Amino acid sequence: MAILADRNTRVIIQGITGREAATMSQEMLAYGTKVVAGVTPGKGGQKVHGIPVFDTMIEAVEKCGGDASVVSVPPLFAKDAVMEAVEAGIKLIIVLTERIPKSDVIEMLAYAESKGARIIGPNSPGIICPEETRLGYLGGSNPQKAYKKGPVGIISRSGGMCTELANILTRQGIGQSTVVGIGGDPVVGTIYTDLLPLFQEDEETQAVVLFCEPGGKKEEAAAEYIKEKFTKKVVVFFGGRFVDKMPGMRFGHASVIVRPGYGTTEEKIKLFKSAGCIVVENYSEIPRVLKEVL
Repeated sequence: MAILADRNTRVIIQGITGREAATMSQEMLAYGTKVVAGVTPGKGGQKVHGIPVFDTMIEAVEKCGGDASVVSVPPLFAKDAVMEAVEAGIKLIIVLTERIPKSDVIEMLAYAESKGARIIGPNSPGIICPEETRLGYLGGSNPQKAYKKGPVGIISRSGGMCTELANILTRQGIGQSTVVGIGGDPVVGTIYTDLLPLFQEDEETQAVVLFCEPGGKKEEAAAEYIKEKFTKKVVVFFGGRFVDKMPGMRFGHASVIVRPGYGTTEEKIKLFKSAGCIVVENYSEIPRVLKEVL
């Protein structure tokens, strides 16, 4: 089984008439994703790769149904797009947009939570359930090369590392159940501790790989959850360890910033190890470690 979505999930793309979203929609269709509609205000009545476009989410859901939406709109319009999706009854919203004002993110996350909706992102590359469905742009135009169905879940703060990790596993004959890019912004909707329970319940998933980074407290919460409640094997790799030696400087993602005693990889690694996780020095070690524990 996959978590979050599967081959039957009906997807609506918000901002579908944009250049990047139009290309993504074609790639999602080619992968087998059930893209049933798109939404761009003022563009209702058009079609993108055969996908009908509507002016509003309410209309799109009424005419075509919908279980999930993928949001690919300019930052200043992202909050309204998410609010509209929630009001239309969508329960899974993948927000690809980055550089959304933090106050907007906080507001839309609170509203989604109040209505029982889950947000992945913002600044997420999406999710992929290999050989079933893809919501977002993971794998680009050829996801079949990097992703294959199998027993390992992946959660990553980096979009690029989602595909990199899947690819090194696939080349070693190890498939993935679901891969989730949670986004690299300081404030995101779904974090490790929200996804680990889903992988715990998924019978197909036998182990989980976490790509982690300096900054914030997401990893600390994950380590605590794993220690208390997670029974499957967890392999952890940290990118950007050098940031520990440069407190106050930001690198890469907006959330990759540490202060003395806060957000360092050194402290995070200690917590993961105390929780029984396997922390590797180089991500190329992950396939070997997984072969030993699976």
